[in-house]
Amino acid sequence: MAILKVIEIMASSEKSWEDAANNAVKEASKTIKNIKSVYVQDQNAVVEKGKIVEFRINTKITFEVKR
Repeated sequence: MAILKVIEIMASSEKSWEDAANNAVKEASKTIKNIKSVYVQDQNAVVEKGKIVEFRINTKITFEVKR
């Protein structure tokens, strides 16, 4: 039986929400191994002068804990 753990991570990107999700996984994988999935929980954006300048997401990242 596998034991899985879920953590929450906030990430951002100047390009897109998809890029923000990639950034979240990239940063998490620096210290966490065996990442199995990422769930985008919330999305929002920073708007300046009528233009989106930053895409932000709250994610849940699931990874397997080795015994």
